[in-house]
Amino acid sequence: MAAPPATRLHALAVQAWAEASLAALGEERVAIDALNVFPVPDGDTGTNMFLTVESACAAIDDVFDVAEAEGTRAQTSDVAAAMARGALLGARGNSGVILAQIVRGVAGVLGETADGDALTAEIVGRALRAASDEAYAAVSHPVEGTILSVARAAAESAERAVAAEEGTVSVIESAVSAAHAALALTTDQLPALREAGVVDAGGQGLVVVYDALLDVVTGVRRRRARPDSRAKLPAPHVVHGAPVTAAGEPSYEVMYLIGATAEGVARLRGALESLGNSLMVTGDAELWNVHVHVHDAGAAIEAGLAVGALERIRVTYLPEATSTPPLSGRGLVVVTHGPGTAALVAEYGAVAVPARPRRRPSTAELLDGIHRTGSAEVVMLPSDSDSLAVAEAAAEQARSEGLRVSVIPARSIVQSLAAIAVHDSGARFDDAVVAMTRAVGATRYGAVTIASKDALTTAGPCQVGDVLGLAEGDIVEIGSDVAQVAGAVADRLVGGGGELVTLVRGQELDAQIADALVETLQRHHPGVDVVLIDGGQPLWPVIVGVE
Repeated sequence: MAAPPATRLHALAVQAWAEASLAALGEERVAIDALNVFPVPDGDTGTNMFLTVESACAAIDDVFDVAEAEGTRAQTSDVAAAMARGALLGARGNSGVILAQIVRGVAGVLGETADGDALTAEIVGRALRAASDEAYAAVSHPVEGTILSVARAAAESAERAVAAEEGTVSVIESAVSAAHAALALTTDQLPALREAGVVDAGGQGLVVVYDALLDVVTGVRRRRARPDSRAKLPAPHVVHGAPVTAAGEPSYEVMYLIGATAEGVARLRGALESLGNSLMVTGDAELWNVHVHVHDAGAAIEAGLAVGALERIRVTYLPEATSTPPLSGRGLVVVTHGPGTAALVAEYGAVAVPARPRRRPSTAELLDGIHRTGSAEVVMLPSDSDSLAVAEAAAEQARSEGLRVSVIPARSIVQSLAAIAVHDSGARFDDAVVAMTRAVGATRYGAVTIASKDALTTAGPCQVGDVLGLAEGDIVEIGSDVAQVAGAVADRLVGGGGELVTLVRGQELDAQIADALVETLQRHHPGVDVVLIDGGQPLWPVIVGVE
C-alpha cells in the first residue's frame, strides 16, 4: 500500500495549531475550571491555560506582523520560538506553567525544521517526548494523575507508533488516544479527584490542545465529549479575613519572572523548596518563570530578589477571597474596529476596546476595559465571533474580583450598537441584559471585504481581489464592485424583514459611493430607514445591519 502524502510544516501550520488550541480552550474553559480540585480547588485551570496559550498566539502574531512589515515571510523557527517564549511570559497557575513547558518542548523540535520540510512521524515523536520531559523537569515533586501523566502517556504512545513505522497522522492519533485514556485514569490516581468524581483539570486542558493538533494536521474537526464538570468544590475557610486552604496548606500563590543565571536559579529553587510547595521554575539562560505556593509571600519574593531582577510579580490568595468592591452603577464595554465606531460608543457612555486589524483584543485589554468603567455591574459586547471566548475569560477574571459581568454574544458591531441603543441604565441588571440580548438576536448582520487569496467558498470560487459579501458569517456574494455587493447583501438581509438598515462605512470606501449606496437602498426599500455611520474600520469597506 502506498504511503500517505507527507504533511508539510510551515510557519502558518504552527500558528494554526496555536489558534485552534486557543479556540478549543475558549470553548471548554468553563468546564475545565469546574474540574479544578487539585492541587487547590480554586476553579481557574481552564482560564489559566487559555491565558497561557493566548500569550503564545499574541507572540506568534507579532512575528507575522514584523515579517509583513519587512516584506519577508515568517519562518517556522521564528514562529516556534515566539510560541515558546510567549507561553513562558504569559503562563498562569500550575497548569499554565506546565503547559508553557510542554509548548517549549514541542517548539524546540519544530524549530529545527525548515519551512516546507515534511512533518515526519519521527519529528512528532521527538516533539511529544520533549514536551513530556520538559513538563516533568519543571516540577520539583512530580505527582502522577495530573497533566504530567497525560503528557507522558501521549509521548510513550507516539514513540511506540514511530517504532512500528506508522505514518505521521497515525502517530498523532495514537498519542491523542493515549492522552484520553490517561486522562480517564486520573480520577482514581488522586484522592481529591476520586472524591469529586472528576478527571484532572490540567490533563483535560492538555487533551484539548493535543486534540487541536490532530484537527489541524488532518483538516477535520472532530466532535468530542465535553469534560465532566460535576465536581463540588469545597468552600474556602476564612480566618480573621485572610483565606487559608484546608489542612494548613499554603495560602498564597506567588509568580514572577526573574532574570538570573542558572546557578542563581538553582539557589532560588532550594530557598523556595523550604518555603512552600507546588514549586515550578521554567525558562532558559536569560529568563525564568517562577511559581510556588507559600505561607509567606514576602519571603518568596525576597528569595527571588536575592538572585536576580524580578518582573510581573503576582500574589494570589488560595483560594481567592471574594468581596464586593466599593463600586456602583453599570458600565458597558464594547469591542470596536474603527475610530468612528469607537467615538460613537463613547458618546453612549460605553468604554471602547479597539481591536487591531486581524487581531482580537487580548483578555488583559478587555479586563482593563471592565476596570475603566468603574462600575460594579458590566455588560460586555465583543462585536465579533473571535472575541467571544476572550470576553468570557476577561469576564471570569472580573467576577473573581467581585464584579457582576455579563457577556452578550454580539458577533458584529451593528449588533453591539443595537444592544447599546436599548440599554436602560435604570433597569435591573438581569432585565437590561435580557433586553440587550434580544436586540442582538433581532439584528441580522453582513459585511463586505476583499479576498486576500484564491479559495472555494460557499458562493463559488473566488480570486485575490474579488469583492466578497457575507451574511451572518457566510459568504453569499462574489463580485467586483463594493457598492453592488454591499447592496446585494443588504437586499438579502432586508428580505427577511426589517425596519432599519445600518451601514457602517470603512476607511477604504469613498464617502460619495457610500451616499449613493444609501440612496439605492432607499429606492429599493422605501419603507425601510437607512442610516450611514462613518466607522473608519480597515479591511471591511461596508458592514451592514438590519433590525
